Amino acid sequence: MARAWVSLGGNIGRDAAAKRAAIAEALRRLDTGKVRVIARSGDYRTPPWGPVAQDWFVNACAEIETELRPRELLDLLLGIEHAMGRVRNERWGPRLIDMDILAYEAVTVESPDLTLPHPRMMDRAFVLVPLAEISPDLLIGETSIAHALARLDSSGIERLR
Repeated sequence: MARAWVSLGGNIGRDAAAKRAAIAEALRRLDTGKVRVIARSGDYRTPPWGPVAQDWFVNACAEIETELRPRELLDLLLGIEHAMGRVRNERWGPRLIDMDILAYEAVTVESPDLTLPHPRMMDRAFVLVPLAEISPDLLIGETSIAHALARLDSSGIERLR
């Protein structure tokens, strides 16, 4: 079994409850068979990110144990997104659910469709805030999640009750 960390987010839904329900459903679908969710952050309301004007997001992270190799895990995540109705129309645009592998043990992967650790995670407070809740000491290279988060502006990110 290998350990991996996954981010989840979405901003399509009439309210926070609908956006949170999509994350919960994605985690339920993930936690079957060859993957087990062992830790889950709270849900966070986060400002939209990127060049596209859009609604606010709900983001979360999970730590998992898996028998799947990184590429197989990516295929599972993409399959869950598709089954839940994710349509990829616009990069960084609105989405019902988005799931990314952030890290997979100490494995490094560089391919056209998968880079591990996630190449932009250490610059995104909306990823690091929930990740720091469950794995503050996780090292990416030689930098802990908590240390990377301390260097970012996390204003506007709010833990939902």
